[in-house]
Amino acid sequence: MRRVIYRKVRRNESGLYSSVLFPIMFAFILTFVGSRIISVVAPSFHLFEVENGIRVHHYTYGIFILAISGYLALVLNSAKATFLIALLHGFGLGLAFDELGMWLKLRDDDIARWSYDGFNIIIGLSLLILTFKPGIKRIMHVFSNIDDDLD
Repeated sequence: MRRVIYRKVRRNESGLYSSVLFPIMFAFILTFVGSRIISVVAPSFHLFEVENGIRVHHYTYGIFILAISGYLALVLNSAKATFLIALLHGFGLGLAFDELGMWLKLRDDDIARWSYDGFNIIIGLSLLILTFKPGIKRIMHVFSNIDDDLD
């Protein structure tokens, strides 16, 4: 993998990150839309309540998942690990950015949450579509019995 990155940077070739962006955007869209559906179907659902009425929002879990995926990206460097870390990173982004309205408005209400959802979904789907072809090639490569270095 390092040789591939070195070659692409040295020759100024395109497509260096687009194959990794696809699994990130795929996991992001699934997580983001899934959390929105859960918010509509079961608005009182939460995993952890500190005190009566005080709960840990899922963006907190997303931030921890982003930290873990960042650490794993520094430690592991095989093609399969990169793909799985990209999925984990997208999952963390989906949880964290689902609360973007709350980050910007600093309040927890439906108006703050739903006002930024369309923006997040449009951007996520756009990036997913742009990276579809290299992403599928990457998936085929990672899950085949080919050597870890990409051509």
